[in-house]
Amino acid sequence: MERARSLSPLTADLLVVAVVGLFTASDAASNDPDYQQADGLTWLLLAVSLTALVWRRRWPVPVAMVTGAACAGWALHGHIGELLNLPVIVALYTVAVLGDRRRTLWTGLVASLVSGAVALRVGRDVANPQGLPMLEMIWPLVPLLLGEVIRTRRQLMDEYAARAVRAEEEREREAARRVHEERLRIARELHDIVAHTVTAMTVQAGVALDALDTRPEVSRQAMRQVRDSGKEAVGELRATVTVLRDHDRDSTAPAPGLAQLPDLVGRFTDSGVTAALRHDGTADGLSPMVELAAYRIVQEALTNVAKHSGARHAAVSVARHGDRLRVEIVDDGPPPRTGPPAKPGPPSQTAATAGFGLVGMRERAAAVGGSIDYGPVSGGGFRVRALLPVVLPAEAHRGGRP
Repeated sequence: MERARSLSPLTADLLVVAVVGLFTASDAASNDPDYQQADGLTWLLLAVSLTALVWRRRWPVPVAMVTGAACAGWALHGHIGELLNLPVIVALYTVAVLGDRRRTLWTGLVASLVSGAVALRVGRDVANPQGLPMLEMIWPLVPLLLGEVIRTRRQLMDEYAARAVRAEEEREREAARRVHEERLRIARELHDIVAHTVTAMTVQAGVALDALDTRPEVSRQAMRQVRDSGKEAVGELRATVTVLRDHDRDSTAPAPGLAQLPDLVGRFTDSGVTAALRHDGTADGLSPMVELAAYRIVQEALTNVAKHSGARHAAVSVARHGDRLRVEIVDDGPPPRTGPPAKPGPPSQTAATAGFGLVGMRERAAAVGGSIDYGPVSGGGFRVRALLPVVLPAEAHRGGRP
């Protein structure tokens, strides 16, 4: 039966009919001389059984009824043989293998009762002895049980295959999600590094050009700042690319943290924006990822101040409050215009909300389990305020830093 599955349905059915017909006909023709010999009724019942088996896939229960009736007809007609019930065995197997458990149970009950009744009826005639009724009631259950086992095995194999497909799809979705998250992380890192450095270099280059003829010393100092900013950007990019190319090795360059905030604020002060830093110094116990997020948020906020706000002063405040780190950047830029503008002027920092800067800050805060809010300040200026956890949730669950 299993080998027949690899053939086409029609070819398999014809093959089954040929094999069953060969064995059944040989058994009917070689009947014991003491019992009923094969005659026209015998071959008619055989022809009906074999023809019905051709349709066993489409109508398994009617085919089982037809072959069962033919088998009962042989027994009642006086034929005794070991293979005369082969057509009904194939039909009962088909009922079970192509059906469900409920149909198999009902078919087995009916087949057992009919087989037992035929055995009782034939057993009254001494000239046509049959087996015991209980034994005759058991044999129809054998093909049904075999078909049930095969069907259950096929269902299990199909379920295992479906699970494998679902698992593969889930792995692909997880891989795509990780790739997407990694691309976002890379984009944030490159944006923070490049945007900050280019903004600082642009401002310093402008200062150098304005003071080139009248104040050469200021021009030289500005160009030194451009050079230093470029070197710093190259160093950060090299460290980032090293980590991306070989993520199994730790980068020798430490990730920026709160300890680098004074240098960061100082570079913006040299760029023409007077920036003040207030830091209580309580950095003990902070997660490195939280320190990096705080550094990048300050960096991006000061970059927006230099690029968009038109402010001359900015204040940076970093303080720890219990299990939260509060990072706040406030500038004194002009308030947002109400009504149509009279003349083109420097854009407000609120224009940055359409770009990647504030979006990147929000993503950085969310990545470590924090939150961020920003908006204009009453009377002028713009505020960015982030609340970050001191320890990442996963590290707190383990009981400390990694």
